[in-house]
Amino acid sequence: MIYLRLIAESIRFAWQALRANMLRTLLSLLGVTIGIFAIISVFTLVDSLERNVRDSMSFIGDKVLYVQKWPWSFGGSYPWWKYFQRPEATMREFKLLDRNLINDAGVAIFADKGGSTYKYRSNSFSDGRLMGVTYDYSKVSEIPIEEGRYFVPQEVDASRNVIVIGKEIAETLFPYGSAVGQELKVGGQRFRVIGVVEKQGENMFGAPNFDQMGIIPFGSFSKMYDTGPEGVGTTIAVKGRDEDEGLQELEYEVRGMMRNIRGLRPRDDDSFAINRPEMATQAVTGFFDVIGLAGWVIGGFAILVGGFGIANIMFVSVKERTNIIGIQKSLGAKNYFILFQFLFESVFLSLIGGGIGILLVFLITIIPQDMMKISLSVSNIVLGLGVSAVIGMLSGIIPAVLASNLDPVIAIRSK
Repeated sequence: MIYLRLIAESIRFAWQALRANMLRTLLSLLGVTIGIFAIISVFTLVDSLERNVRDSMSFIGDKVLYVQKWPWSFGGSYPWWKYFQRPEATMREFKLLDRNLINDAGVAIFADKGGSTYKYRSNSFSDGRLMGVTYDYSKVSEIPIEEGRYFVPQEVDASRNVIVIGKEIAETLFPYGSAVGQELKVGGQRFRVIGVVEKQGENMFGAPNFDQMGIIPFGSFSKMYDTGPEGVGTTIAVKGRDEDEGLQELEYEVRGMMRNIRGLRPRDDDSFAINRPEMATQAVTGFFDVIGLAGWVIGGFAILVGGFGIANIMFVSVKERTNIIGIQKSLGAKNYFILFQFLFESVFLSLIGGGIGILLVFLITIIPQDMMKISLSVSNIVLGLGVSAVIGMLSGIIPAVLASNLDPVIAIRSK
């Protein structure tokens, strides 16, 4: 009970100090507010970026290996001359992997081409993409169907002219009705729409934008475009099993089988690349760490200034209430009671500054964003309040100790 009364009195004294010297207190808390705002805004931005990276990667598959001609690169020099003579992945290699792999959960081959124009009567959608896939592509990549359906195996095996289109294409070509069941024209060929993909929005780091893409059977795509060594680049995607941690077993199996299929000798370098979606996440992790460190440095200086401001308020508060401290001690108040009273007051003031900084971050998050959704997580709120509390304790500990050690007789005589 005594602790609740102590906290209540401390909050009351802090509120009185805030009201009595509103401008001085707010200016002193400004440093804490700016510091917490800088730190929490940076961490909120980093968390939002990481979340959007994961969302973008979900469209090209989770726990998936991509067998391709070119290795993925994220910054630095790229030795393209080592790779340009490599062959593209072929349908034969896909069939052999699909038939013989043990540690996979699905294998697909696909190819896509940009600059495709979709037409329906007088409506057209320019600069879209067209992708040809085998049936198991839905196992290696997330394709959320909003209307209609995905392919059935018979349609893919028979290379029928059926297509699943993105939301943006559907809205452009069929603004007043359903796209499913309609026929559109792309690449000089007619296709019947069997499904529409849910709207995905802009993706990051080169992930495919299904809103502007049509998906057709791989055989139909091969009739329209050359998927051979000199044609459109192809990719074999291999889905891993959940129990294969890090996909190590699957990667060893795919690498060994591809080397055997291409007749590579033990000392020969791989003539293919095995890429992973998480490589993009790992590439930006260092960038995120640098941003986070910069946020701590910038916010730390602001918080340091704010901490000195709160300490100044507490020293002034001790000076102004010296007489009251003497009276409290003469009535039996213990030293720890006086110490905690001022310490809680310092923490309360610091929490006010930190709370204002967090509120400013929250106001930014509610501004509509087209490219990336920014949200303030509970963990960042707790972090901001925790840092504010620590700064309040460090700023108020010395004034609180001085107040608790005052001689009651001398304190009562002071004015």
